[in-house]
Amino acid sequence: MRVIGLIFVASAVVMFILAMALISVVAQRLVDSKLDIANSEIDRARMAVEQQIDATSTGSSAQVRLNSARASLTQLSSQAGETAAVYEPVIVVNNPDGTVTTAPEGYRVPDRLRHFVSEGQVSYQFATIDRADGSTYNALVIGTPTDSDIPNLQVYLVLSMESDEATMALLRGLLSASGVVVVVLLVGIAWLATQQVTAPVRSASRIAQRLAAGHLRERMVVDGEDEMARLAVSFNSMADSLSRQIHQLEEYGNLQRQFTSDVSHELRTPLTTVRMAADMIAADADEFEPHTKRASQLMMRELDRFEVLLNELLEISRHDAGVADLAESRLDLRTCIQAAWEQSRHLATELGVEVRFDLPEEPVWITGDSRRIERILRNLTNNAIDHSEGNPVDVVLAANDDAAAITVTDHGVGLKPGQEELVFNRFWRADASRVRHSGGTGLGLAIAREDALLHGGVLDATGNFGVGSQFRLTLPREPGRSYTESPLELEAPQ
Repeated sequence: MRVIGLIFVASAVVMFILAMALISVVAQRLVDSKLDIANSEIDRARMAVEQQIDATSTGSSAQVRLNSARASLTQLSSQAGETAAVYEPVIVVNNPDGTVTTAPEGYRVPDRLRHFVSEGQVSYQFATIDRADGSTYNALVIGTPTDSDIPNLQVYLVLSMESDEATMALLRGLLSASGVVVVVLLVGIAWLATQQVTAPVRSASRIAQRLAAGHLRERMVVDGEDEMARLAVSFNSMADSLSRQIHQLEEYGNLQRQFTSDVSHELRTPLTTVRMAADMIAADADEFEPHTKRASQLMMRELDRFEVLLNELLEISRHDAGVADLAESRLDLRTCIQAAWEQSRHLATELGVEVRFDLPEEPVWITGDSRRIERILRNLTNNAIDHSEGNPVDVVLAANDDAAAITVTDHGVGLKPGQEELVFNRFWRADASRVRHSGGTGLGLAIAREDALLHGGVLDATGNFGVGSQFRLTLPREPGRSYTESPLELEAPQ
């Protein structure tokens, strides 16, 4: 449409300019032709009038002599054949008292033209002439002074421009019609030409959309050997390459997920055995030497971390495989917050961090998986306590008709610009050298976001570096139900 519109505007402008130029040239030619006729006839008219004035008796009145001269001039013009219908003769005498005598009587010649003629110049002017019936017409009026015994006698020829105006009107109509036809033809030709180009492009667009939707066997039809055919060949080559790479990535992803799942399951048995042996060793830890007792405690702590990591690897592999599901039940989010707090209380006590809760007095009922929601809240609370630098942590719960939201805000390390999404990446840490008190594995927030998405909700974050960070969990009242807005705003601590 842009190309056709551009061609339409350009062709219309070009046709308008050409039409105006042609009309201007034709109009000038018509005017020049009319002036040539007027210049050739004015001399003949002057000589005829002078001869007739000289032949007329001086005893007659000036008006009679003028009418006689005009009659002879009219007779002369009728003998000229075609020119008789071209001009009307007028004779004017400027009297000393300021009055004007004309033949025919009462005929008005423009004052400006009479002034130039009275100075001895052959002059012309385009003017509007009144007819006897009250109508008007445009005409070329040319005048010349004469040499006769009647002082200040002037001869004028009035050449009607009506035929020329009719010619110009016809020309304008023809040019307008031809311009419209040419523009329409150009637009039609442009449309046909653009179809030859846009049809393959639209086909490529449709096939690209189907490729993006997973239909990897879609290809363009190759017809001919022109540029469009080469485009189709290049597109099909690109599609083949993308399909191969996608298949390779899918196979690699499947192998990776299968490997993670298999390794996690295979580690279950040795971990259970090692756990049993460690428990037996820990049961007699009081009888060990101090360094042996310390080694036993380190082994138990690392076994706990290893067990947590193994469980989280199994969980993330279930999410990757798409087999994670919800054990839905009707629950009060305040109960989930309290359960998560009970599991995080010891860490807050150990680090001396105050956790403040802002919960509604009425129950906030939703349908969801309590185990997954408690795990999300436990991860958020532990992270907030771990990064609070000893400052208080705020937990806020709010709800509307469509959704419920929980924000966990700390006033500690915070997030640098661009880290709001990185925190949800697997095994990502802002500062790898920093000591973590909660013993996280680096998978907690990634699993938390997957759990939120499984409910049809959102887990997002914001923060200011050195000031603090805020994580917000938004869950719909029913899993998968849409909602318009979160009950709580996501605001970075100031």
